Amino acid sequence: MTIQQLLKTAPVTTLLLISFIGLFLLQVLTGVDANNPSTEDLLKWGANALPFTMTDDPWRLLSSAFLHIGLMHLLFNGFAMYFFGQVAEPMFGSAKFLALFLLAAIGGNLLNNYVTWQGILDGTGQPGISAGASGGIMGIGAALLIAALFKISVNGLVLNLKSLIFIMGINLVYGFAVPGIDNAGHIGGAVTGLVIALAFAIAYRQRAKATQISPPFDASLHIHPTYQQHTGYNNNHNSYHRADSNKAKNPAILWKLLPWLVMVVMSVGFVYWWQDLHQQLLQVLAAIE
Repeated sequence: MTIQQLLKTAPVTTLLLISFIGLFLLQVLTGVDANNPSTEDLLKWGANALPFTMTDDPWRLLSSAFLHIGLMHLLFNGFAMYFFGQVAEPMFGSAKFLALFLLAAIGGNLLNNYVTWQGILDGTGQPGISAGASGGIMGIGAALLIAALFKISVNGLVLNLKSLIFIMGINLVYGFAVPGIDNAGHIGGAVTGLVIALAFAIAYRQRAKATQISPPFDASLHIHPTYQQHTGYNNNHNSYHRADSNKAKNPAILWKLLPWLVMVVMSVGFVYWWQDLHQQLLQVLAAIE
């Protein structure tokens, strides 16, 4: 698929890829090591780090999703975004796809900070640094799993469930096998994607049912006026079908809004989660001082 085709089919995916690459090039041009950026450079460019993210810089929950730790990290996530995005974006719609990616990235970073904080409290961990689009991409992959499970098609094609499970499984196993991988971020992103995709899939099924049970086209709605004058039945019959049509439309609108409602609720939950961790950290810091 050419860049022009990708831009037409999946514009948000294209823009995300451009932003990943553009930010990386900008870093390199300002002197950041392309293969082994320093901790100071990563923090400067918006990496996720508990002492910063959970105090004065909550924006790092999002900025870190566009930042990558070295060229290989960028290439790996870039290819994953390219392959997942060109399928997921047309399926979910560009707006929902973008919201899914951003929320999955935030959810992954929040879980990463939560796990890190619990490790610090238990005396088994210490603050670290993380960056990359992996959490958001895992959210997209998990959403595609749900789409395959519910047999949601895109351009007439149904996704292969076994292949997606295999790909997602490899990513998770790789994360646990190789040190330095943000497993909590991957899991948090995947769970976020699953929840959002479930709402989408349920709404998709319900709208499909509403379409199947909606009244078929009735030729009596277009009978010649002279015929209508000879029957007292036709006007009532028309009114019945109009009412039926309205009933069919209203549930469809509600189901269409369901994924957005779930994402709004999830966003509010993320805010409260951040605030809870923020207050815990401030209390500990105050006790130390």
